[in-house]
Amino acid sequence: MRAIVCTGYGSPEVLQLREVEKPLPKDRQLLIRIHATTVTAADCEIRRFDFPGWIWLPLRLWFGIRRPRRPVLGQDLAGVVEATGKAVRSFQAGDRIFATTGVGLGAHAEYICLGEQTADGALAHLPANLSFEEAAAVPYGGLESLQFLRKANIQPGQKVLINGAGGSFGTFAVQLAKHFGAEVTAVDLSIKHAMLRALGADRVLDYTRDDYTLEAGAYDVVFDVVGKGPFSASVRSLRAKGRYLLSNPRLSQLVRGIWISLTSDKKVIFGAPSGKSQDLAYLRELIEAGKVRPVIDRRFPLEQMAEAHKYVETGQKLGNVVVTVYSGRRP
Repeated sequence: MRAIVCTGYGSPEVLQLREVEKPLPKDRQLLIRIHATTVTAADCEIRRFDFPGWIWLPLRLWFGIRRPRRPVLGQDLAGVVEATGKAVRSFQAGDRIFATTGVGLGAHAEYICLGEQTADGALAHLPANLSFEEAAAVPYGGLESLQFLRKANIQPGQKVLINGAGGSFGTFAVQLAKHFGAEVTAVDLSIKHAMLRALGADRVLDYTRDDYTLEAGAYDVVFDVVGKGPFSASVRSLRAKGRYLLSNPRLSQLVRGIWISLTSDKKVIFGAPSGKSQDLAYLRELIEAGKVRPVIDRRFPLEQMAEAHKYVETGQKLGNVVVTVYSGRRP
């Protein structure tokens, strides 16, 4: 089968299209023919190995010292079950599914084996109203946003600000926060504002010219999706008992966040666990009900994976970048 192999850590040119061995499903696994996958900022971070110093060494030991131990990257996928192990009960050959592999990676290939029940990833039947490309854009951003916002316990009428609202996480966070009844302020580049308004944002700000932290006590929840907002000022912008959701925290932010959570009525929340299969099924219900939808900026064929990485790294993408793996033309 064809797969994109990460031959080392570095620029997008380390990604090479190669023929690799097709996997075989174990007793509790599904063999899935992947129709579509995505490229996320996390994929680019792994390829570059661009991580904070305090977690650099343990992650390097986990992923591989000289080159990735799991050389096929990618977490999101949508496709068709081609075969199942003898102990699989919930799926059968021909089922259309969407999934995330979690830390196992491996989605940038024509085939993958995933467990029917997996501790790291999530797997569910495809939403009836989505194509494979659209469905592939759901698991990564949708599940992470859902887990963070659930931790915030958003109540109807509360004010929620989402910093970095125009990407994979943010576009789902805006829609989910609105679904939970919040008044949403979305922060991102002005080129993304029309899209954010269409997703339901009540107010939009451009971080290059607007400082959302000037309003002390303005928000019940601040969700910093990109982890680049000013920490102390963001905490000050919270109301009493407010929650600061922080993705990709630095070590100093972790320490300060724990201290603030212990010594004040405000809470700093980080390290939201990845969602499970039942959470992905919940997102499917919202999608089929028209409450949430994925946003796709550009599509690339598998052969142009390096170009997809380069585009994601510009920071200009609106929502998700999707890679078409199989379109029905190859045997």
